[in-house]
Amino acid sequence: MIPDIRDYDALTRAFRWQVPAQYNIGVDVCDRWALKDPRRLAILHGHPDGRVDELTFGGLKETSDRLANVLTAHGVTRGDRVAILLPQMPEVAAGHVAIYKAGAVALPLAVLFGVDALKYRFENSGAKVVVTNAAGAAKLAQIRDALPDLKLVLSIDGPSDGAEGFHESLARAASTFTPVATSPDDPGLMIYTSGTTGQPKGALHAHRVLLGHLPGTEMPHDFFPQPGDRFWTPADWAWAGGLLDAMLPSLHHGVPIVARKFDKFDPEDAFALMARLGVRNAFIPPTALRMLRAAPHPKGRHALNLRSVASGGETLGGEAMEWGRSALGVDVNEIYGQTECNLVLCSCASIGVSRLGSMGKPAPGHVVGVLRADGTPAATGEIGQIAVKRPDPVMFIEYWKRPEATREKFIGDWMTTGDQGVIDDDGYFTFVGRDDDVITSAGYRIGPGEIEDCLIGHPAVALAAVVGKPDPVRTEVVKAFIVLKPDQKASDALAVEIQNFVRTRLSAHEYPREVSFIDAMPMTTTGKIIRRALREQA
Repeated sequence: MIPDIRDYDALTRAFRWQVPAQYNIGVDVCDRWALKDPRRLAILHGHPDGRVDELTFGGLKETSDRLANVLTAHGVTRGDRVAILLPQMPEVAAGHVAIYKAGAVALPLAVLFGVDALKYRFENSGAKVVVTNAAGAAKLAQIRDALPDLKLVLSIDGPSDGAEGFHESLARAASTFTPVATSPDDPGLMIYTSGTTGQPKGALHAHRVLLGHLPGTEMPHDFFPQPGDRFWTPADWAWAGGLLDAMLPSLHHGVPIVARKFDKFDPEDAFALMARLGVRNAFIPPTALRMLRAAPHPKGRHALNLRSVASGGETLGGEAMEWGRSALGVDVNEIYGQTECNLVLCSCASIGVSRLGSMGKPAPGHVVGVLRADGTPAATGEIGQIAVKRPDPVMFIEYWKRPEATREKFIGDWMTTGDQGVIDDDGYFTFVGRDDDVITSAGYRIGPGEIEDCLIGHPAVALAAVVGKPDPVRTEVVKAFIVLKPDQKASDALAVEIQNFVRTRLSAHEYPREVSFIDAMPMTTTGKIIRRALREQA
């Protein structure tokens, strides 16, 4: 844990990594708590009808031990990949714990993946086993013949489509399991990146990755954990944001995590869930925050009792920050990272590390910089590529079966992120955009974040994204894609009004010269805007 020092400079000077010679994520987040107090609450599983199931650390240990025995009985050994294809639910946590304790590598997969996406990931990873549900089993049945490495499909909904019953298999297994002794550098987790070009790459992480996430969780959540804390995120546990920013750090600290499957994110359901289950800490991606903001103000309707909220994945913007203080009663702290090296920058308003438009400063223990193309440090205020220096426990081991891509990720000891940013005189980092998101117009380099923040400040706008559209004169022009609020109607007059709204609030070179109204914003499963799709449309 980070020391309780409420001064950033003193805090970073005092922090030291404590990585033991032997470390296993499953033992850390489950067994050690179960042995201390098996009745300690681990997971609250909320259902759409209002029911809540509770799982203790003792229950989590028994379920994961039984599953670990099932895996080893089917030939899973150290380093084998085991997939989890499920929405937020206790079985996801039990699956992760079991896989880690078996010495295997967890492969979380989003339930929204279609058969082509699944086929590529199973083929590439060589996963031997998958824990899924009936819907996932039905998808896999369509491609099972093309997956010779896949030996076992376990469905929580019972036998179907070539799957064996998850609960039936566990009932036949022994209830205790001796965890495999792993080192912090042994592989334990692989998450596929979304990939801006080419096929997704599997970012392979060691068990130490969880320890590497702790400073970047504890600081933006106001020195998490505190008595009474209870965590929730709408982010899918199949992705780094949900898994490593929320679920695993919570269990590491013995803090209950709330699980809730959302077929489609609903702001009213989210407010009600946080109030009903006493959520104190939340990681809410910017898009979800904007959707909450578009709903009626929660005060007077939902008894929220939040202590900390963090957000990351996209630039948050001032509008969302101000709304957070008013509606949620907290300062929303920004966090930054990526699948390969997550939670390396963060804010913490309670100790004065917060600046509008900035992602904050390096979390304790991480060395982050901005580099020029030749690898030299960029000057203060100069746009360059955000990079993280190794060694760092949060950093990935390699891209699975992609040694050349792994080498290309580094400039010397710096892992490049592909994100453009700047550092100011006070050491704050500001995100400008992805390498391919930065718009070059009439000699200006324009990041989308500031324009999008301004756009959603317009009373008619629910969601907004801007991209560069090729232009023979200006190289590119700024084009805005707008999702209007339900009570608004698209018109040429409204488009001009929105253009002038940005022109007067930002500058003449940043306002969108073209505006398109769309019904829905293209999003990744993690809630990030797919600007590539918008550029193609433009």
